[in-house]
Amino acid sequence: MRLYALLDEASLQRHGWSIERFVRRAMDLNAEIVQYRNKNGTASFIESRLKTITKLFGGKVIVNDHPELSDICDGVHLGQDDVMRYGTTIDGAVESLRNIVGHERWIGLSTHNRQEIETANRLDIDYVGLGACRATSTKSDANPLGCKKLSKLASLSKHPVAAIGGVKLDDVIEHVTWIVVGSGLYDD
Repeated sequence: MRLYALLDEASLQRHGWSIERFVRRAMDLNAEIVQYRNKNGTASFIESRLKTITKLFGGKVIVNDHPELSDICDGVHLGQDDVMRYGTTIDGAVESLRNIVGHERWIGLSTHNRQEIETANRLDIDYVGLGACRATSTKSDANPLGCKKLSKLASLSKHPVAAIGGVKLDDVIEHVTWIVVGSGLYDD
């Protein structure tokens, strides 16, 4: 499985790790993507962190929830609620996002069920996050699908799929391009 590393600021602080240590761990595991997520930081703090990550990491760097910062990385990932800040319909929101980030940068969208996958299939996005596979400590509102159901739903996507939520490094999930691992990377 290809690794998509989730660098969550709150988890980083809780584990007492530096960004450098996390990125080194992700690179040791051959991660292709690092997503930086900070739900409480200021835009300037997040920008500073992104600049550090892009200097350290040779793969794609994605920012969570901040399309205005995508010019210093490779794209943006948004959840279902977050994307709606950019339009009154999902189609309009994604069109607005595409205007912000351009076509050279990625847009990722979280999905959780068949309806959201089918909606995503018609959108101008680059990948979907699908899950949660299992319960996770970083997303208390996630309803676990189980990895088997996640695989079945992933087979319906026209976009590459990143399995999210409680995914472990040794998981093998059919029909997904990446496994997204966050907390599991701290176990070294």
